[in-house]
Amino acid sequence: MEPIKITEKAVAFIKEAFESKKVPEGYVLRVGAKGGGCSGVNTYLGFDKIKEDDKEFVIEGLQVVVQKKEMMFLIGKKLDYVEEGELKGFVFE
Repeated sequence: MEPIKITEKAVAFIKEAFESKKVPEGYVLRVGAKGGGCSGVNTYLGFDKIKEDDKEFVIEGLQVVVQKKEMMFLIGKKLDYVEEGELKGFVFE
């Protein structure tokens, strides 16, 4: 079971970022979430190497890793890329 859905638009921008940022060989997409106290859960994404406590997934052709302890915060979330007016970027829904 994938912990998170990633839209086609987000996948396209992530794949483009892998190339344009010249992400080194061996790095994958890391998606995570950490408890933020009274502000709730803070989600994040970036490029990283696979670590021992990671769970690996292939989502829409992307190799994705999530720390096992963070998976419960991501279940049911969707990562999208939006362009609305001046707002452009990734959002977690």
